[in-house]
Amino acid sequence: MKKIAIISDTHKCIDSKINSITSNCDEIWHAGDFGDSNDIKKFIENNKVMGVYGNIDGSYIRSQYPKYRIFTCEGFKILITHIGGRPNRYNKETREAIQLLKPDIFISGHSHILKIIHDKIHNLIYINPGAAGKEGFHHIRTVVLMTLHNKEIVNMEVVELGKRSQLP
Repeated sequence: MKKIAIISDTHKCIDSKINSITSNCDEIWHAGDFGDSNDIKKFIENNKVMGVYGNIDGSYIRSQYPKYRIFTCEGFKILITHIGGRPNRYNKETREAIQLLKPDIFISGHSHILKIIHDKIHNLIYINPGAAGKEGFHHIRTVVLMTLHNKEIVNMEVVELGKRSQLP
């Protein structure tokens, strides 16, 4: 059994709320736009972070993480990228990757729009965890928590970190 935190678009913001929520997770899956800061580097060093780089990420993150990541966890095949689109509107590269790799769960960031749905066409769970950082147009910062066990999603919940505008 693994407890996973799914985050995206931190834009160099890792605060005490994110650290508290992720501290009891086995893995953290980051869908890109980490941002460059000492807090991000410490977060990566102190946690098991599976991730991909995003469009704002510089050379440090790009040297650590790929554009697409495919791996398995508790019997699920997971595909993550930053700019992937959404069901019925995947970009061409992502649609081809989904058709070739046939993931059970596809995670994408970039839009800052929280969305979790079943893509019936590709028979997968689509997850965009929204944005955990303070930059962007989103109103509420979010993280998705998910527990996986033997090819079963045991639990999934959205955790609100508070309003973006209330950050210092």
